[in-house]
Amino acid sequence: MKLVVGLGNPDKQYQDTYHNIGFMAIDVLADKHDGIFQKTDCKAKVAEIRINGEKIILAKPQTYMNLSGESVLAFKSKYKIDTKDIYVFCDDIDLPFGKIRYRETGSAGTHNGLKNIVQNIGQDFKRIRIGIGRDEKFANLADFVLSKIPSHKLEEMYETIDEAVELLEQKLGE
Repeated sequence: MKLVVGLGNPDKQYQDTYHNIGFMAIDVLADKHDGIFQKTDCKAKVAEIRINGEKIILAKPQTYMNLSGESVLAFKSKYKIDTKDIYVFCDDIDLPFGKIRYRETGSAGTHNGLKNIVQNIGQDFKRIRIGIGRDEKFANLADFVLSKIPSHKLEEMYETIDEAVELLEQKLGE
């Protein structure tokens, strides 16, 4: 069994914001494999899918971004999931818009959601970071990441998310 987590914030006001790209990616993955978020477990909305015959739990923590690690730790403990079998989708302001970076381990960088996961389970989980770049018109990074993705960039972002989902599927199959 593997756990795939998409990072984001649960309220409608955060829909289609840069910081909710993890939720967007997990929704694309669920749709692709007929997963439906029907229940809540371990402080997250949950769907189950199968890839190559293996059960995959998809999770969208409802703890808000900065406490995402609480939900991840709850899944790890309840389902006895090895840290190396946890994958996390998230946004990354340090990557150019539309770029993807996969890492098997490492630091959280500037991402508060990843920092909280590292604090709760260590850093040996896999992460797929989706670049959002930076917008210099925002003096405060929080204001930027919580802003809506402009409609003219949303289609391009979904193309990047599709690539990130394909990368995850490839990694799950290894």
